[in-house]
Amino acid sequence: MDWQRTLLLGGIGIVVIMLFQEWNKFEQQHKPVEDTRTVVEIPTEADTPDIPSERVVAASSDDVPAVVSRPQPQATPQANSTLISVNTDVLEVLINPYGGDIVKVALPQYLNKLDAGEPYILLNKTNSQTYVAQSGLIGRNGTDKSGGVRPLFSSVSSNYEMSGDELVVDLNYQQGDVTITKRFTFRRGDYLVDLDYLVDNRGAESWQGNIYAQIKHDATRPESDAGFGMQPYVGAAITTPEENYVKLSFEDIREKRFDETWSGGWVAMLQHYFMSAWVPQQDEQNNYRLRQLSGGEYSLGYIGPSHSVAPGQSDVLKTRFYAGPKDIKQLESIHQHLDLTIDYGWAWWISKPLFWLLDFLHNFVGNWGWAILLLTLCVRIPMYPLFAKSARSMAGMRKIQPEMQRLKELYGDDRQKMSQEMMGLYKKHGVNPMGGCLPMLLPMPIFLGLYYMLFESVELRHADWLWVADLSVKDPLFILPLIMGLTMWIQQKLNPQPAEASMATAMKIMPIMFTFMFMWFPAGLVLYWTVNNVFSIAQSWFVNKKLGV
Repeated sequence: MDWQRTLLLGGIGIVVIMLFQEWNKFEQQHKPVEDTRTVVEIPTEADTPDIPSERVVAASSDDVPAVVSRPQPQATPQANSTLISVNTDVLEVLINPYGGDIVKVALPQYLNKLDAGEPYILLNKTNSQTYVAQSGLIGRNGTDKSGGVRPLFSSVSSNYEMSGDELVVDLNYQQGDVTITKRFTFRRGDYLVDLDYLVDNRGAESWQGNIYAQIKHDATRPESDAGFGMQPYVGAAITTPEENYVKLSFEDIREKRFDETWSGGWVAMLQHYFMSAWVPQQDEQNNYRLRQLSGGEYSLGYIGPSHSVAPGQSDVLKTRFYAGPKDIKQLESIHQHLDLTIDYGWAWWISKPLFWLLDFLHNFVGNWGWAILLLTLCVRIPMYPLFAKSARSMAGMRKIQPEMQRLKELYGDDRQKMSQEMMGLYKKHGVNPMGGCLPMLLPMPIFLGLYYMLFESVELRHADWLWVADLSVKDPLFILPLIMGLTMWIQQKLNPQPAEASMATAMKIMPIMFTFMFMWFPAGLVLYWTVNNVFSIAQSWFVNKKLGV
């Protein structure tokens, strides 16, 4: 009858897997279509930050900057103004001529969906989504003023295509006798954009203003690639003089407005695999502000120091904006702490070296799946003495299993006598029941570091390996989770079984539970776990054979 039960369980398992696959297809087919059309929006009063009173000559209101200078002629907003399109090899950007805000960023090097062939959209302003990068000039002669008035820039073209190594896009605005040029500089292969305000004062009075830059984001979470299990962080992050990396969730900002001033720094908006950040001049004092706006959206940004431009003189107010993947090499080159946005948690001191090793192996083999396999072996081989000691201890426990069962039958009702006899048995055979556990606990920080590293690595997104088209999402055929469950079951068979019946039953159920759970984990993580299990099986078999168990 055992073969009938096994056949029945196998048939049920196959049916369950087929149902999972059909459910996935149904879920994808009936998912609502997201409207990604970018809208032209005339900025509102809430878009413009207020200035700290110590940074301007005149005092300012609590919500919007005060207007001290005489009113300057402003362009009349037109709702049908054309968005300015900028395309490089790594960025597809739309700029709103009102204020010169970046209202859309798409990443052609990263697809939205593996089978869709469309670039991943990081920033966008639609009827249902707000995630934009705003910047402007405020203060005594700033172009962004109270009442929602912002400059309407002009440009020589509405469509810019990169042909060389650098692309410069100038937006122009005439403020009386002052010519203001908002200049975006894009570079080939670079997700960092230089933003300069060129102020040319041909008037009779000095010009005074502050640059501000902010990320405006609603409270919705982007669709995650993480699947079942640990969910990625979505929210703000900032560096401070006291702490190199501080996360401020939307709830934190809603409960308490952040308002601090220091030299240099950066402020960022994070999500799984991707991020955006404003990086101001590092030699200037910048006032960082994270707040909830009146419309329920969030503003993460800063205000730079006041600049004064004398008559007949010119000046440049600078900042930089990053929008792209969490690429550790690029982020390290921008700011010494910006790479911390690749959040490895408490295990960062383990995860970071492991990533460099994984990247080295990938450069060698040319595939992230094989690199994960080699990385697992590179981690396990140096720890072989620990695992060998653990395996020998377990093999010793397995060898005395019949004697332990005999003692249980003789002294099962007398716990004290049972304990004495068991200790004598351990001493006689030189077996330490804890010897198999302690060596297994020591490498756990390394395994957790691997987990966080693989979870956060954008390099695994849409990376293929054998039948797996994307290592960052679940295995569509559930082959890896099934192999993982099988290897876990084999591991248990090679190790001594618990004496207590309840514990033994729980151990038998664990491979089934882990198999189901790992069906929704990213395939890269399951691959690592499976290879780790296979290595443990080979090691246990070798030690058992050597000891004659």
